[in-house]
Amino acid sequence: MKFTRDQISAVTIRHVDSGAIKVGDELLKDSFAVSPDEIIRDWQASRIDQLCEEDFGQLLAANPEMILLGTGAKPEFPPRELVFSLARRGIGFEVMDTAAACRTFNILVGDGSKVAAVFIVEK
Repeated sequence: MKFTRDQISAVTIRHVDSGAIKVGDELLKDSFAVSPDEIIRDWQASRIDQLCEEDFGQLLAANPEMILLGTGAKPEFPPRELVFSLARRGIGFEVMDTAAACRTFNILVGDGSKVAAVFIVEK
């Protein structure tokens, strides 16, 4: 059996620290969002407990099947209405610590899933 090396995309998350996340060759020190094709560096989120569907507008334009929310060192859940509004659109929504969300994003992108993610970078 022949093994081949998978191509690493520009949005592959390579390293996670409490104050930064390395995506491709770029070190991001502010919260951001990603899809398999782009990094949204200027993602301006309100506090996690005040997130709403409008905060995810740019990600929703890519029609993801699932959105991951990495909330820092531990999971912190957004309002239930956000989860319900995404479910009404048929979009799965998972909240986890940022390191787990990064690993999950890489796996799902590698599988060809239509996934998007938001990562909260703790200061």
